[in-house]
Amino acid sequence: QVQLVESGGGLVQAGGSLRLSCAASGSAVSFVAMGWYRQAPGKQRELVAAITTGGSTNYADSVKGRFTISRNNARYTVYLQMNSLKPEDTAVYYCNRAVGPIFYSWGQGTQVTVSS
Repeated sequence: QVQLVESGGGLVQAGGSLRLSCAASGSAVSFVAMGWYRQAPGKQRELVAAITTGGSTNYADSVKGRFTISRNNARYTVYLQMNSLKPEDTAVYYCNRAVGPIFYSWGQGTQVTVSS
């Protein structure tokens, strides 16, 4: 199995920045496309950024130009640099495979709260 641990969230004012990290571990960890998801209270979970094994990236329109996803394959770690944060970015952020239908077990996520 694969364990996913997200970190780096916090409380920031609008316009601020955060850098999230996602560490993957376990005997079943493999080299696959990864993504960052977020879920706000009462909302569906949505994919906001994805990165392929070759380093190509894709972003939801809502975060394009503000968020940057990257990965360190040697460390099995994926990052999300979030700039120009808006209150609407407030959510719990999770990492997982970017392409289903098979996903790793979801981690606890990391809370991002952006105040006005």
